[in-house]
Amino acid sequence: MQRTIIMMFLTMLLCGAHTTPVMAKKKMVEKMYLFGFSASFKDSVVYFTDVQEISNVWYDTSKKFLLGREYYSQQLKTHLAEKNNEPNRTCLVMFATKRKSAEKKFLKLKHLYTQKAKGKYRVSYLPNEDFRFTPVELDFSE
Repeated sequence: MQRTIIMMFLTMLLCGAHTTPVMAKKKMVEKMYLFGFSASFKDSVVYFTDVQEISNVWYDTSKKFLLGREYYSQQLKTHLAEKNNEPNRTCLVMFATKRKSAEKKFLKLKHLYTQKAKGKYRVSYLPNEDFRFTPVELDFSE
């Protein structure tokens, strides 16, 4: 009985080892639309950037995800640390392949921190003149 269970377990393990892993399809896209958001646990100020068009970005078409998004978030974090003397902020980037979709996400998040929050947060905007994302070079040779 135990031997049968062990054999079934080993068979399942071996069958799983022979399956081919699904690779993400990485693709350079001409345009992506993104905006940044930043908040802190220490104060009630939140920051939004404008929706920006970025050229030549890497995109995972199978998961529909912007690759290198942590580097875009870091750009915003660095800007706020250097220009506003606010080094400990949590930053994120929202993105879409179409401007209308990105603007919809922007308005939804803005609504959450303005009307729904009923004045709990002080919303500040970073216009394109103050902050712009720059394309990130990624190396997939590994």
